[in-house]
Amino acid sequence: MRHVLVLLIAAIGTAIAQTGWAGSEPASAPSVSSQAPYTNEAETQTFTINADGSYTKLDSLTLRVNTEAGIARAGQYYVWFNREMAHVDILEAWTEDAQGGRHDVRPDQIRDVQEVRSFDAPMFQDVQDKVIVFPAVAPGARVHLTWRKTQRVPLVPGWFSDFTPPDMAPTLNFRAIYDLPANVPLYADARGFTSIKPVTANGRTRYEYRYDKANFDRLEYGSVSYVSYGDRLMVSTFPDYSAFAKVYREASADPSARDAAIVQLAQSLTARDATPRAKAQTLYDWVRRNIRYVAINVGRGEIVPHRVTDVLANRYGDCKDHVALYGALLDAVGVHNVPALVNSGTIYTLPAVPGFGVINHVITWLPDLQMFADSTANNVEFGYLPSTDMNRETVLAGDGTLMRTPATANTTRDSDLDITVAPDGSARFIYRLESTGWAAEQTRSVLRLQTPAQREESLQWELRNANLRGEAKLASSPLEATGGPLIVTLTGTLDSFVDPQMTTPVPTLTSLVGGLDASLRYWLGEPRRTQPFVCRNMVVTERARIALPPGLRVLDMPSPQHAGNAFIDFSSDYALDANANVLRVKRTGRTHFPSDVCSAADFAQMRPAFETMARDLRAQLIVKPEAKTASGTSAQGNITRD
Repeated sequence: MRHVLVLLIAAIGTAIAQTGWAGSEPASAPSVSSQAPYTNEAETQTFTINADGSYTKLDSLTLRVNTEAGIARAGQYYVWFNREMAHVDILEAWTEDAQGGRHDVRPDQIRDVQEVRSFDAPMFQDVQDKVIVFPAVAPGARVHLTWRKTQRVPLVPGWFSDFTPPDMAPTLNFRAIYDLPANVPLYADARGFTSIKPVTANGRTRYEYRYDKANFDRLEYGSVSYVSYGDRLMVSTFPDYSAFAKVYREASADPSARDAAIVQLAQSLTARDATPRAKAQTLYDWVRRNIRYVAINVGRGEIVPHRVTDVLANRYGDCKDHVALYGALLDAVGVHNVPALVNSGTIYTLPAVPGFGVINHVITWLPDLQMFADSTANNVEFGYLPSTDMNRETVLAGDGTLMRTPATANTTRDSDLDITVAPDGSARFIYRLESTGWAAEQTRSVLRLQTPAQREESLQWELRNANLRGEAKLASSPLEATGGPLIVTLTGTLDSFVDPQMTTPVPTLTSLVGGLDASLRYWLGEPRRTQPFVCRNMVVTERARIALPPGLRVLDMPSPQHAGNAFIDFSSDYALDANANVLRVKRTGRTHFPSDVCSAADFAQMRPAFETMARDLRAQLIVKPEAKTASGTSAQGNITRD
């Protein structure tokens, strides 16, 4: 379960941790290939493409299982297809065990199963996976597979595109071959792939690309997708993005968009809205809260949206359907809008030639408001985009214009933590947090959906994460709101916060959940970086008041810290009221990332400030029970400071 308060307060709550294979090893260590779970020893993909865009793909491959972990990848193989548009034939499938024995895949070990994301959505149930389950798979074995996919109905009539990202496993003898009519040119962005000179004969042209790479560096924590900066192959018969956008625009035309029910709904929802922005926000909130998103992206099925009247009746749809319905509602009240094609994920750069694969998502561009909206993100406030849409090129379906979504957006959090320690070492606390920006609505959405049991589990997780034990209750500002600040209040008790019988370190907490502490765990998740990574902006002010009982004396308290560079400003301050036995702590942090993607060089410059912040957040107050005099009164002492 994703914990509610982590979503709210971690400034990098959407950063994606990815894993891969080991990088370079010392000469005495085993080779990368022997340590990787599996190796792609040979694969040839041959596309025979017809003039109408239909094609046949023949794929023959051999995977070697190197370790037990490789069994999960090689032991079952999935081939996606849409049964209304294509069919898949398994021509050969068998396992070669470590001793050279052959174990054929039986017919009952090949199954067609419903693609998981289309469950409970009848209009999407043509999406299937053909699953091949190999027998006798163990380390040292090889699986051999040859399959043919016949795309009898082209994805885009008259056009073809194919995207090949590396598998991130050691890859040897990989070949991608495209056989087209000679009068149909093929355009390519082949970064890291070797292009073989095309050969034309008998009215057809054969293009070939080769790829061999034994070593892949481990994908670092939070790094963007490898194909954003590494190897990739995109081939397409689209000459440019204008032609690509034109095809989508024509395919998405829908006469039902002007249906009377659509117009009436739009006008009734916006009856009290005086401005185009207010109307766009009202309709956006209605669509994201009422139309369930079924995650079948562009390129994984037809590019034609379903009729908006059907989407409205069914109350669900994929990204194309969301854009179509939201667009029809906007049109009905005179708000100009254009579909915008993007990559939803961590691919931040588009290839030089257009095609599906990298482009896998559609959002809405509102030109008169100069902003984007993604109604599939039901936990994102109007005026913001989910992190998976930020800082990337987008293609307007109107004329193919290339634009860029916003480079970055701030989230702001202001918090106060009040801890009152009892003579027995337990404590009562009150924590108040006000969050604004992209994170506020994300958490409000999660809180709306949580059951009481899930909320209790989340609160206990947060206490454990801060090395605390106790109980907490949560209250918040109205969760029915669709935008604006979110205020969360936690009240509760802490067990054994201080040991009243001995010298005790007391954490100088300024936040119970998330905030600077959670952000630093992400930022310092790697000791060094060689790859671009996701970095989201934040403005944080955290204050704490820790009231100690009369019987405890402060022996030492932390020193204020300051750190800053081009990317971050941080400061901390500590003040002790000796008479009241109260410590006050204030920490402020503000990032200045120019975009949601930072480079390895950026990280090297940031790191000293991050480490200063981390040391400060680990700082502790040292307290000790006061010694008793002969008269029974406490002896006073002075605070020492390093």
